[in-house]
Amino acid sequence: MDSKTVKLNEIAKEIERCDVCKKDKSGKAVPGEGNPDAEIVFVGEAPGRQEAKIGRPFVGRSGKFLRSLIREIGLVEEEVFITSPVKYLPDRGTPTSKDIAHGKIHLEKQLEIIDPKIIVLLGSVAAQGVLEEKIPIKKNHGNNIKKDRKLYFITFHPSAAIRFPPLKKLIMEDFEKLKSIL
Repeated sequence: MDSKTVKLNEIAKEIERCDVCKKDKSGKAVPGEGNPDAEIVFVGEAPGRQEAKIGRPFVGRSGKFLRSLIREIGLVEEEVFITSPVKYLPDRGTPTSKDIAHGKIHLEKQLEIIDPKIIVLLGSVAAQGVLEEKIPIKKNHGNNIKKDRKLYFITFHPSAAIRFPPLKKLIMEDFEKLKSIL
């Protein structure tokens, strides 16, 4: 195992032992998965029920949609890294600002190790968890932000596109823009 994988596994163990991460949440830890040398990282919100059951990110309906979008723009799932700021399933559904702020500690360590060129922010929780800003996604989707030698690409969370069908076309267009950036 290379040193990046070892370091990411150490963070995963930290998350599993972290009582703050587990507070008001349930299921298994979902630290994230993928290539430790990924040039592109996809950041979501928090695990859903299916993710919390098996400990893997984006395996439910929105996950299948995200993974199909990733493949459609010519990426191989094994080349990317997929994670979220909140590493456990929140009992109340949506993560609180406290959950997001705490999760950012682990997420920053992961991003530092992976050192991707592009970070795709899937929704407002991802933007808040990475950039510490509330970004109106509807107004800013398809745009990118350059900050600290990184490129952040903003789009909707795949679950929003499933819940609100008109957004599906927009997220697909955003992924086409992302493809042109790649």
